[in-house]
Amino acid sequence: MKFRPLHDRVVVRRLEGEQKTAGGIIIPDTAKEKPSEGEIIAVGPGGRDESGKLIPIDLKVGDRILFGKWSGTEVKIDGEELLIMKESDVMGVIEGSPAKAKKAA
Repeated sequence: MKFRPLHDRVVVRRLEGEQKTAGGIIIPDTAKEKPSEGEIIAVGPGGRDESGKLIPIDLKVGDRILFGKWSGTEVKIDGEELLIMKESDVMGVIEGSPAKAKKAA
């Protein structure tokens, strides 16, 4: 199934958090926080201003982003847990390093 978000929304796949602390201690799954980093997998066409003119989104598919802890709505599409959020919920794009292929559990 393909999913296309509407307006200024994006679909995000969470990226897996670190398995160890800086000191080498392994963090169990029950103690991990959900990561606030993800990869954009779908982007809507953009929002509209008061005159009805389309305002395109600055984000694109494949961007690695940071978002707030409680941002977005969790959905399950084709058995995969994803987030749908507005462009304004995204805090920024991480540049210079490719996104990890792992997804959060």
